Amino acid sequence: MSKEESPVVVRVTETEFELSDGMIFERFFGSYGAEIEVLSTISEDKSYEQELADDLISIISSFSGKLYGRRSATNRKNKKKQAEEETE
Repeated sequence: MSKEESPVVVRVTETEFELSDGMIFERFFGSYGAEIEVLSTISEDKSYEQELADDLISIISSFSGKLYGRRSATNRKNKKKQAEEETE
């Protein structure tokens, strides 16, 4: 996408917009003349309990990803160290 092209509409979900600080989207795409359209992902028929459960699942998923990422990095580091020791 170059600055000379016609403006486009960038659609992001409400969750993405909130989590990534919407100003980042607006500044980046705004510099290219794009318009940001935030799509609502929250259903009107969700109960308070369902929204709370969804939020908790999101939090657990986020922390799980960080935990598995750290474990993976540690395993790669250990394998690399072990390979270096075997070659010596």
